[in-house]
Amino acid sequence: MQDFLLRERQGVISDRLRLNGRVLATELALEFGVSEDTVRRDLREMAAAGLCERVYGGALPISPAHGSLTQRIGFAVDRKQALARAATQQIAAGSTVFFDAGSTNLAIANALPDELALTAATNAPAIAAALIDKPSVNVILIGGMVDRQTGGSLGAKALRDMEQISPDLCILGACGVDLEAGITVFGFEDAEFKRYAASRSRKVLVAATSEKFGTAAPHSILPVAHCECLVVEHDADPAILADYRARGCRTVVAEKTN
Repeated sequence: MQDFLLRERQGVISDRLRLNGRVLATELALEFGVSEDTVRRDLREMAAAGLCERVYGGALPISPAHGSLTQRIGFAVDRKQALARAATQQIAAGSTVFFDAGSTNLAIANALPDELALTAATNAPAIAAALIDKPSVNVILIGGMVDRQTGGSLGAKALRDMEQISPDLCILGACGVDLEAGITVFGFEDAEFKRYAASRSRKVLVAATSEKFGTAAPHSILPVAHCECLVVEHDADPAILADYRARGCRTVVAEKTN
């Protein structure tokens, strides 16, 4: 009977995550008539099974940003191009910009106007290859072993290279974006490098497709309050965007795709 109740609770939790985008342990404990410790144990088991991501006070859906860089490049191409066009408007001529690894950031690199002069650093060979075709862009490639999942160099060599650069803007890759969980990613080493790159930069910009919002991955990079600019899709909820702005995060809405 106890096993059945456990499965029943976890089924309800999964339904709540799909419907509401988050669950709170206090509310679930009242609904189920069990202790908060019991609910937290349920959430830990679900997180271990890859069914949710634990956050303070409850849980969020797992970020959908799985797969290799090659796989992610082919997903939501038009939507990422719209985000890229909006993001390039936030890049000042003559600035030094760090392009973090990621499929949306690759789209931003491709969308840069040929006449926009800047110094661009990146830990992603694919982004460096796109930038090298821009006649007004000077390219710095961050070295080290390339992680196949992220498509970017990570580890000690990449951190040492990043130490030599102080970007005006860091265009940061993200797997999950949430008001409470902040900006998160799946890889431990990836999160470590991203945190350092962000700390070296004067401003941080994140461009993210809509399905990443209200989700989380296991490793935190920074809170949304440390993200100066958030570039979102045309259908982003205005009320939610107002909450991000209240945290000090400027929002830029991309044009609707055809």
